[in-house]
Amino acid sequence: MNDVVLAAVLGVLGGIALTVLLLLARRFARGATDLGSDAEQGALRALHQASLAAPHLRGGLAGPDAVKAARHLRVLLGSAAVAIVGTDGGEESGVVSFDGASDGLESAARRIAERVRASGRRQVFPAPAKTDDLEAVGAPIVVDGRTIGVIVAFASPVRAALVRAAEEVADWCAAQVELGGLDASRAQLAEAELRSLRAQISPHFIYNALTAIASFITTDPDRARDLVLEFADFTRYSFRRQGEFTTLAEELGSIHSYLELERARFGDRLQVTLQIAPETLATVIPFLSVQPLVENAVRHGLEPGEGGGEIRLTSRDDGTHTEILVEDDGVGMDPDGLRSLLTAREDGSHVGLRNVDTRLRQLYGSSGGLVVETNTGAGTLVRMRVPKSQPLHDPDDD
Repeated sequence: MNDVVLAAVLGVLGGIALTVLLLLARRFARGATDLGSDAEQGALRALHQASLAAPHLRGGLAGPDAVKAARHLRVLLGSAAVAIVGTDGGEESGVVSFDGASDGLESAARRIAERVRASGRRQVFPAPAKTDDLEAVGAPIVVDGRTIGVIVAFASPVRAALVRAAEEVADWCAAQVELGGLDASRAQLAEAELRSLRAQISPHFIYNALTAIASFITTDPDRARDLVLEFADFTRYSFRRQGEFTTLAEELGSIHSYLELERARFGDRLQVTLQIAPETLATVIPFLSVQPLVENAVRHGLEPGEGGGEIRLTSRDDGTHTEILVEDDGVGMDPDGLRSLLTAREDGSHVGLRNVDTRLRQLYGSSGGLVVETNTGAGTLVRMRVPKSQPLHDPDDD
């Protein structure tokens, strides 16, 4: 290859390389643009800090994690120091969650918070004349018309943007505290619903179970002993204190005990068929959600009829959900009557069914409630679908 040809080839290759470099540079520039403008990136950073602070405020201003919230709020406000001061009286009064250089600022934060609480509005506190002290802005945290705390931000100087930001952050903190209160209310409601379900362990059922056990004491002592153990297991599970959730496997254990006690009373008139997919046993379900459906099938499906009947309990993998079905071939009921029953508040019958439906809808949305198929004389089928992935629902939580 002569020098002219070589020069031509190198020229072509050089042009290609330059073109590739230009394309790469353009792509890199476009990628940087995709990250957003400076304002957009600033907004994303602010949202990130707010999301980090939010969980730490849900326990209230005196909660053990409030100090962690102060750390994120200081970064969010870009101030030298931030204090969260409780001013609502009682245990929270004067509590300071502080982040930043101290130098006596915590005492100053308490004094500032008291003045803001008294006025009920934000205030700016300039540094004393002829000093290098930090200035401060205080904004009230108001929940239900009460100032429960104050955000105090220190900076040098305090600019208008920080004053507005402190007020917005105070309002945001109030919203987080209110959400924490809703979480607590939801937990209290869930506990009340569980107490309601436990209270519905019918005295009639307990009387019948104990009577059945007593009938075997002389004729079949071994059976009587086994039934006593089943009764103990059933009551231990039903009145346990752990958490709002359990696994399907654990709930089935309680159902087994319940049905053994009912079999002692019904004898051969009660038939039970289980079709449980093994992969569904670890599914997390609301505590006492399947057992009341089985009890409803016995009490309101089979017991009113003289011939007894069959209970069929099925669980199967349904893609993203586990589907659980409780079916009986008992007396059934009128669909319109069932619809009225599920929306009633004071009807003493089928309370367990209504309670389970309400809890499922609260947890999984309006479409997550029970599906009931029934008609007079045609038995009843109750279907519930529970998401297989529930990372926030730990069956071991206390």
